[in-house]
Amino acid sequence: MATSDIKKRMTITEVAQMVGISAKTIMRWEKMGKIKKPLRNWRSWRVYDDNDIIQIRQLHEILTS
Repeated sequence: MATSDIKKRMTITEVAQMVGISAKTIMRWEKMGKIKKPLRNWRSWRVYDDNDIIQIRQLHEILTS
């Protein structure tokens, strides 16, 4: 994985703060199948890319409007 790829990936906490929801909400949406399961890093932590973040933001907007 190149250095530029590492910078593009975000943790669940970073994504939750960016979108304005909790990390538990993202995990619940994942479990319910509302969003796709993200990739995992070598520690088995969830890592999100731009497409994942867009999907989470869109779902959040739908549910809050």
